[in-house]
Amino acid sequence: MGVFCTIVPPHVLDTLARSGDAALSQAARRTLEHDARERTRRRLTTVIGPTGAALAAGTPSAGSDTPQRTIHDAEHKDTLPGPTVRTEGAKVSKDASVNRAYDGLGATFETYLTAYGRRSVDGQGLPLVASVHYLKDYNNAFWNGEQMVFGDGDGRIFLDFTIAVDVIGHELTHGVTQYSANLDYFGQSGALNESVSDVFGSLIKQYTLGQTAEQADWLIGAGLLAPSVHGQALRSMKAPGTAYDDPNLGKDPQPGSMSGYVSTSQDNGGVHINSGIPNRAFYLAAAALGGHAWEQAGQVWYDTLTGGSLSAHAQFADFAAATVAAATARYGEGEQSRAVAAAWHEVGVTPAGGAAGTGAVPRQQPGEQTQEA
Repeated sequence: MGVFCTIVPPHVLDTLARSGDAALSQAARRTLEHDARERTRRRLTTVIGPTGAALAAGTPSAGSDTPQRTIHDAEHKDTLPGPTVRTEGAKVSKDASVNRAYDGLGATFETYLTAYGRRSVDGQGLPLVASVHYLKDYNNAFWNGEQMVFGDGDGRIFLDFTIAVDVIGHELTHGVTQYSANLDYFGQSGALNESVSDVFGSLIKQYTLGQTAEQADWLIGAGLLAPSVHGQALRSMKAPGTAYDDPNLGKDPQPGSMSGYVSTSQDNGGVHINSGIPNRAFYLAAAALGGHAWEQAGQVWYDTLTGGSLSAHAQFADFAAATVAAATARYGEGEQSRAVAAAWHEVGVTPAGGAAGTGAVPRQQPGEQTQEA
């Protein structure tokens, strides 16, 4: 079973929780409290098996090329999934959040099916379930191993979490990872788990918009930040560490190479921070190859994720070696494998020549306390 994965990193909510603005800090604290509660629910589900929305939706025949989407309204409550408000093929809702969630699930399904021949997150046509309007001022969206859940945001820092299709694709890709490589959600394997979700979240957005690697913004969560926030998005794959620099949010802490690798006990070993390193490696490979990033670079990453060669404990160097091998297996020893190898070297994961190595020069974060994400 999968882990509980949120789009907004806990370090961002921790910073907001310490704000001198009572409204901002209270919304962040409530979000952190509910996330902790949901993690506990996830552990219980791992033990007793899935219930509720995932089972109620039913299972279509294996190999279905049509999504089976169900959108629920949580009605600002903590009970999931909530009343059903739109089902597959039903008319457009008057609620924009419902329609964006429905369309985002569809865009994710279509991208995986058309680009990679994958039928839903499990490869077998798993029904896609989502709940909108979760809690009040909830500053997050998450995949809980069974369904998607979207908050409306507090309106001052974050807007409605259904706005960004790459966020929907990111979270559903945690489901793809859950059913394939099942990367551990800690340390470098956890950062790879997060990075893979960013990669395919961005590719789903690019596919939906018909963008080339050059045209894409390579931002994760563009449109989520309220207009008054000094920032563009939650993360930048092209330039990690530059997504935001705001008095309330702090500065984006993501490194773009192993020289800035963050050694921390927070956020499950920095899974949302150090993911900037493999994120930039993917961007560099995609930019070098050009064209539509989902076609070559994306295919290599998909082959790596689903090919069975990764252990759940895979480190950056393991993933780097696996992507080079996947590129060579699919395309031969040509520009694809060279671009992938060069990208990992550029971010310091492998030395010149492409041999596996960590290249890590960890920097410790001050005042750390262990916190699961």
